[in-house]
Amino acid sequence: MNQPSSVSTAPLRQAGLRQGLVLMLGSSLTIMGSVMVSPVLPRLGAEFGPVEPRADLLLPLAVTGPALAIALCAPLAGWLADRVGRKALLVLATLLYAVLGALPAMLDSLPAIVATRLLFGCTEAAVMTCCATLIADYWHDEERLRYVNRQVVTIGLVGALFFVVGGALGEHSWRLPFLLYLLPLLLVPVMMKVLWEPPLARRTVTEQPNGGAGLAKVAVLPLVVGNLMIFGGMVLAFVLPVQAPMLLVSLGITSSTMIGMAAGLSLLATLVGSLMWPMLRRRFGIAGCNALLLGLASLGLWLLTRAQSYNEVLVSVFIQGLGFGLLVPNVMAPVMNALTASTRGRGLGGFTAFLYLGQFASPLVVACVGGFAGDLRQSIQWLAFASLVVALLWLITGLRRRGHDQTSPVGSRPSS
Repeated sequence: MNQPSSVSTAPLRQAGLRQGLVLMLGSSLTIMGSVMVSPVLPRLGAEFGPVEPRADLLLPLAVTGPALAIALCAPLAGWLADRVGRKALLVLATLLYAVLGALPAMLDSLPAIVATRLLFGCTEAAVMTCCATLIADYWHDEERLRYVNRQVVTIGLVGALFFVVGGALGEHSWRLPFLLYLLPLLLVPVMMKVLWEPPLARRTVTEQPNGGAGLAKVAVLPLVVGNLMIFGGMVLAFVLPVQAPMLLVSLGITSSTMIGMAAGLSLLATLVGSLMWPMLRRRFGIAGCNALLLGLASLGLWLLTRAQSYNEVLVSVFIQGLGFGLLVPNVMAPVMNALTASTRGRGLGGFTAFLYLGQFASPLVVACVGGFAGDLRQSIQWLAFASLVVALLWLITGLRRRGHDQTSPVGSRPSS
């Protein structure tokens, strides 16, 4: 006789603060993948621009190229996480992350640096997917939501710190920030000691009762909506790290420290938004938070295009950061709940792919919009308008859900 599913899905070990801290720090490696390169982008341009005819194409790829590699590799990483396990893949990926992350400091060719960054992105895909999947494996319900939020908070703290540190090191040499990628080597032995492989992580779909029953339980609509939201949100979020340095240079601000501080302020604002998310989710629901975050993103982007001083840029990036602090936890939570244990790795791998595909597509979208908008500022204004339109759609959706909840019979479950 088959045992009840509640027994088979119960964790054999109880995860706690140590496991949470390791996974939070592991998740923060993904933000380090971009924040230490953006502040030194002007210096890379000064170094390789005169000698590399394709510098205009390759320089943005040094920042966004890893995002493309993550988008392509995350589904494979999720498949491997479901088939061979999360822990071993996470440890191996972290080792390769450190080696490939630091390697550009020793290279003298911009194409070689970009190629290394693409390989580096493959390791980021595995790290991000495994950390998110282990969070979903170790914790459930409200506890899971708390750790999703803590994950985003930690990413904001680490990202803000290393944006400033990377910018300061970049004042001396563009090579120095890359050496910071060796720091995750200290995390590897801790991962090996405190993490464990969840029993369900070893089960494949074919081991589910009735063959493919695990797939049938996936809630498709929240999964599709979540993937589209994270893609669009990342297109908007990555306008700042990719385009803001050029806008600052146009204002006469060329210091990599000041550029790094502006981006660091945005990440600190993201942290504040993430800390506010649990309260806002309880007050406005998922749809209401989506409307709020897209509205703040729209306002921040519009103010960025109107800024005529460094302080005005800081105001715009802070407002934008508040909105995007709500994005990942508000979108990831429904996606996690839509997946089953046997599809979690692949589902979150797909989510990670859309997240980083949005980052990679961001400068391409800005360039395409610029084809008819005219210049960079006009392109960003059009994106701000698009964000506002989608925010209004989510607002309408949230109000309709709230009205439906108020008129539904007593005892029915409220919509999230």
